[in-house]
Formats: sequence, C-alpha cells, structure tokens
Amino acid sequence: MRRTAGLMLAAALCVGLAPPAAASTDPLDGISIAPHQKHGGYHRAAFGTGWDNGTGCDTRDVILARDLVDVTTRGCKVETGILHDPYTGVDISFTRGEQTSAAVQIDHLVPLSYAWDMGASQWPDDKRHQFYSDPDELLAVSGKANDDKGDKAPGQWMPSNAAYDCEYDTRFVAVLRSYSLPIDPASAAAVRALPCG
Repeated sequence: MRRTAGLMLAAALCVGLAPPAAASTDPLDGISIAPHQKHGGYHRAAFGTGWDNGTGCDTRDVILARDLVDVTTRGCKVETGILHDPYTGVDISFTRGEQTSAAVQIDHLVPLSYAWDMGASQWPDDKRHQFYSDPDELLAVSGKANDDKGDKAPGQWMPSNAAYDCEYDTRFVAVLRSYSLPIDPASAAAVRALPCG
C-alpha cells in the first residue's frame, strides 16, 4: 500500500513538469556569425608594443615554458626545449638565438587582424592589450606553419596535422566566445563540419 501511495505521489509531482532541455550540440552556441569585412586602420601596435606583461617575465617566455618540454632556462628566459608542434605533428628543437629562435613562434590563435576586423577595432586599448597577451589566445608552434597561417581563420586555413583539428577549432572558438567576437560564415561552416565530440 505504501509503495502504491509513493508511486501516486511521484506521479503527482511530475505532472506539469517539462522534460529537461537537451544540451546544445552546436560548437558555435552563443557566437554570432557575421561577414568578414576588412576595417581600415589595422596596425599590430594597436594591440600593444611587445610581450611585456608587467611581471618581469615576458609573455613569449611564459608560453614557451608552458608548451615546450625538456626546457632549460636562464632566469625567466627559455634557452632550449623541444616543441611537439600541434600544427604539423613534428618535434622541433628550440634554441634561443638570432638565427634560431624563429623556428618556434608564438601564434595568436585568433589572428590579430581578424579580431580587428570582427570587432576589436572598437575595443579600448586596454582590452586589445589584454587580448594580445592572453595565454588562452597564444600557442607555441612551428615558425613555418605560423607564417603559412598568417591572418587566416578556420575557413581559410587548418593545421596540416589533422589530429589537432578539433582542438584547434575548439580553442579558436573559445577565444571568440571569451571576447564576444563573431565568426565569419566560411569558418563557421568549417567548424561545424568537423566530427568533434
């Protein structure tokens, strides 16, 4: 009898309750889609003039120390290390020096000029400076791959290492979401086309 009463009570409590909403599976949930239109006036210095982040250790070295393995340092400066390059899947030896440092570069996942065109041109200076040095927006990568990418978004460029595609798009989109930036239609289609879980 008590079991029957309990079932009746449970049924009564459920009356009128809507089923829980399904979680969105759209990787671009909450992100606007807008045409990529070039805005005049872009210059890199609008995002800051260097890697100084006010801590005494510049942001480039912070990212190198985070992303490289077998790192050796002198103070804050990363002198050597190995990069398991996410863009190419190749291991790259890094040695600090005028002729060698460029083998590993720090990529802005969302290119600065792309961010400028998609809304950063309207930001105050301090927000652009924050964007420039945001660790979530930065990644140590092959210098050649970084040069090949240039200012392209996912609709125009993807890493040659296909195993990194989902991670790349996820990180790219996370930066857009963090700064309330839209994505262009071609890049939106590229992100949605990937079978990422």
